[in-house]
Amino acid sequence: MSRRLGFSLGVDIIPVKTCSLDCVYCECGQTTLHTNNRGEYIPAEQIIGELDDFLNNNPPRIDVITLAGSGEPTLNTGTGKIISHIKTNYPQYKVALLTNAVLLSQKEVREEILLTDFVLPSVDAVFESSFQKINRPADGVRVDFVLDGLRKFTEIYKGILWVEYFVVSQINDSEDELCAFKKYFEEIKPARIQLNSLDRPGTCGWVKPASTERLQEIQKFFSPLPVEIVSRNFNVSQTKSPQNFDKENILKTISRRPLTVEDVAVIFGHSINDAQEICRLLEKDGEVEETTLNGNVYFKAK
Repeated sequence: MSRRLGFSLGVDIIPVKTCSLDCVYCECGQTTLHTNNRGEYIPAEQIIGELDDFLNNNPPRIDVITLAGSGEPTLNTGTGKIISHIKTNYPQYKVALLTNAVLLSQKEVREEILLTDFVLPSVDAVFESSFQKINRPADGVRVDFVLDGLRKFTEIYKGILWVEYFVVSQINDSEDELCAFKKYFEEIKPARIQLNSLDRPGTCGWVKPASTERLQEIQKFFSPLPVEIVSRNFNVSQTKSPQNFDKENILKTISRRPLTVEDVAVIFGHSINDAQEICRLLEKDGEVEETTLNGNVYFKAK
């Protein structure tokens, strides 16, 4: 289950650690094939065949099929073909793409992913110096390629865009860079800005989690933009609520006003995983239903 997308079927369409970046915080380890060159790394027909076998054989609950994995999915030249196949043959599922946004600088890539319901790009820097220190790009890749490509994509994309900003303290959270981030986010208008920080050991041992206080400061700085904190460390630390974390109390709260999974996690002082699970149980029992507003998924009482 995904913290951000619910019951998600993750589909790797690129070999492990084939990526245009070598991010210092990556929990999958160091990039082994560091490239910005697209290719048929795994044939689209092979991926489609495996998907068909799985989806036609009474799979467990799936909300979203997510193209992701331990590499950059858009490096696969079959990305568009795979997305089109899912949307044509399995319209009951949403399609999401997790991307580092590097290849959005290419017009054909932007067009290939237009059918997705969710695109979740990472934007960890707006200054070249921070980009080089944190994301360690393949030769020839610059931060302005990422920013310009994503800007052009948002001009034509009709789905839901959630941008993740991974905070690496004292590198990409200076006052100047935060001001530049805010200006850029105001321009591209994502449905959500998701602040993340280190949850598991990253590639480089010197990377440390941003504190809860720092994440909250950044969230406040970006106001009134739609910002949420998705770091597990933040959610686990919210343990001050006296309310019982059970279906009855959560349903009572949702009955007063619709809540996102993140709202439930913060109000009741539990992780997003726990909040996601109990909201889904309420939905399965017919007590609540989903509704979407400005790209945010809310649970409301029936």
